[in-house]
Amino acid sequence: MSLEFYAITQADVSRLMTIENACHSHPWSEKVFASCIGGRYFGYYLHLNEQIIGFYIGEYILGEATLMDICIDPNMQGNGYGKHLLAHYHEQAQALGANTFLLEVRAKNISALMMYINHGYSEIGRRTGYYPSNVGYEDAIVMSKQN
Repeated sequence: MSLEFYAITQADVSRLMTIENACHSHPWSEKVFASCIGGRYFGYYLHLNEQIIGFYIGEYILGEATLMDICIDPNMQGNGYGKHLLAHYHEQAQALGANTFLLEVRAKNISALMMYINHGYSEIGRRTGYYPSNVGYEDAIVMSKQN
């Protein structure tokens, strides 16, 4: 098994949209995704045996890093690759100077919620009805971790 991380460039966006669309009921548009490359944003995709299996997009501003998006190809979920992406995100954010890490997660996404809790995140707030869902809206749980 050969896991490799590569920085996301504009040229990667269309390839990564396949995973984005497969992971989210209401995915980012390609235009939104492309707007989150460069500047205050940082992102990497995970390569396993010549196949892209996931990615993340983070934002860094003044000591705070926010995990904006993280996806693992649904066919590859449940194998611990999300943990590798999250660890890499933390390493990159720390290298930029982050000591506070933020994210939000759908309240019903129990597997992601547990992964974040197991990596030291705790709930600091809730955004009621934040995410659109197939029927109505779903709360976002806002989580934080200190370095």
